[in-house]
Amino acid sequence: MCSFTLRLLLITLFSGKLFLSTFAYAEEKIYIVGVVPQFEARKLTAIWIPILEQLTVETSLKFKLEGAPNINEFEKNFMAGVYDFVYMNPYHFVLGNQLQGYIPLVKDSSKKLQGVLVVKKDSPIENVAQLDGKKIAYPSPNALGASLQMRQELHDIFNIQTTPVYVNTHDSVYINVLLGDTQAGGGIGKTLKKQKKQYQQALRVIHKTTSVSSHPIAAHPRVLSADIEKVTAALINMATTDATLTLLLDIPIQQISIATLADYEPLKNMNLERFYIQPK
Repeated sequence: MCSFTLRLLLITLFSGKLFLSTFAYAEEKIYIVGVVPQFEARKLTAIWIPILEQLTVETSLKFKLEGAPNINEFEKNFMAGVYDFVYMNPYHFVLGNQLQGYIPLVKDSSKKLQGVLVVKKDSPIENVAQLDGKKIAYPSPNALGASLQMRQELHDIFNIQTTPVYVNTHDSVYINVLLGDTQAGGGIGKTLKKQKKQYQQALRVIHKTTSVSSHPIAAHPRVLSADIEKVTAALINMATTDATLTLLLDIPIQQISIATLADYEPLKNMNLERFYIQPK
């Protein structure tokens, strides 16, 4: 075999191998999905694994749920751009958009995000002013409605000083209040409604924060535009059948719609950075 023919054969084989390797990489691409840890890990897994499986059915893309043990770790992850797709609170989205360019895809348009301040139903506390000097449970410093906005309003509107107790999840907030470990707790309407009926009936809301657009599902700009479109369309499509709508309701998203940057613009004017604590 002449040297020219041999070189041509080697080039052809190498090119073919390179093409197959590139093709295989594309086929094996797995998108990392992050979810703000509002609930304990097993509950989040039970909610999101069926959703990701349905997305794979509808898009032929592959996804991996990347859990975070607490909101602090979740914040470090999205700020570093770890997640390809992520379900996050609105203020986290503002930060993620500024730091990594995250793009909003969908949100729940049925109801805006609103923080709730709860006490035990039989508590002698009737109004926010009575919490001056008391302990209040929060899921984390930077949970938007449950903590950031709540602490901002307690300071700016009610002019009271309280002791924050950070307990990692919304579930833990409500339990701390029920056990009497704290005199009150910050959560959001959606997570309160996801609690057991007996828990809901044993709690009383004494304050609600200013409402803002709800949690978006967002994408990192490195994700292929075609894949972003596929995922967005698949999520919207989930609302069209009872079986897949149930998956969205578990998030909870009651009425899914397209999200835009403009939806989260008002958050920039709330001066929440005064109460934001950088993750360590």
